[in-house]
Amino acid sequence: MADFHERRPLGRTGLMVSRLGLGSSFGASTRVIEEAFGRGINYLYWGTIRRPAFGRAMRHLARRQRDEVVLTVQSYSRVPALIAPSVELALRRVGIDCFDCLLLGARNDRPGDGYVEAFERLREQGKVRFLALSTHNRPLLPQLFDEFQRGASPYDVFMVRYNAVHRGAESDVFPFVPAERPPALIAYTATRWGHLLDPTKMPPGEAPLSASDCYRFALTQPEVDMVLSGPASAEQMDEALRALDLGPLDEEALERARRIGDFIYGRHRPNFADRGDAKDVEAGRAA
Repeated sequence: MADFHERRPLGRTGLMVSRLGLGSSFGASTRVIEEAFGRGINYLYWGTIRRPAFGRAMRHLARRQRDEVVLTVQSYSRVPALIAPSVELALRRVGIDCFDCLLLGARNDRPGDGYVEAFERLREQGKVRFLALSTHNRPLLPQLFDEFQRGASPYDVFMVRYNAVHRGAESDVFPFVPAERPPALIAYTATRWGHLLDPTKMPPGEAPLSASDCYRFALTQPEVDMVLSGPASAEQMDEALRALDLGPLDEEALERARRIGDFIYGRHRPNFADRGDAKDVEAGRAA
C-alpha cells in the first residue's frame, strides 16, 4: 500500500514535495501553516488570494529552512508584461529572492510566447526557477505532456481539477502522463467546493465524505503527485493531514465516493465547467 507520508519528486525539477500542498486562499493562520510544515507539508502555494498570514509563514519558513520548503506564486495576468511586477511584489512581501515555481493560473488555452518569455526573463534574473500551468481544459494536457516528453515544453508542473464528482481526468489526462520521468501533476478542488462534505447534497440515506477522504480519493490515483488543500483553521488542517495517516482508499470506499460524486454531478452545477465535460456527460460519466 502506498505511504502518503513519503514525498514525491516534483516532476524533473529535482524538488521533493509532500503529497498534500497548502493553498493560501482560505485564511489559515501563520501558526497553522508553520505547524503543518513541522508535520511534513513542504509545498506552499500563494495562489488566488495572497493572504498576509500565509505570506508571513512563507517568510518565516524560508528564513529557517529554505532548502526544505517549496514556494509557488500564481499569476492570473492576461498581459505578459504584468507578470514580472506581480512576482517582484510577491518576493518583496515574502522577503525572499526566488520562488521555486511560477504558476500561470486558469489557462484554458495554450499561453502565448509572451508568457513563456516573461518567465524566462524572471528565471534568468534568479526570481523564479520553474514554470507551472493550471487548466480547466483537460484535452489540452495530452498535447503538453507530449511536448514535455520530447523536451519541448517550458512547463514542469501541471494542475488539473480532479475529485469524486469531476473524474474526466481519468480518461482525458491520466492515461497520457508519460510513464518515464513524467512531469508533476497536482490535483485541486478535492472537496468540490465543499459539496462532497455537505449533508444536504448527498443521495438519500448516504453520509457525506470527510475532507480527508476527498484528499485520499485523489491521492489514490497513481498519476496524482499532490493534492492541494485549503484549510481555514487548525481543525481543518488536522482533518487534511489525516489523509496522509490513513493512506489510499480501498475499492469499496472508492466506489462509494464515485456514487456520491455521480449524484452531485447530476444535480449541482460546477462553479467552472471543464472543457471535455459534454463528452463525459454523453458517455454517462461524471466529468
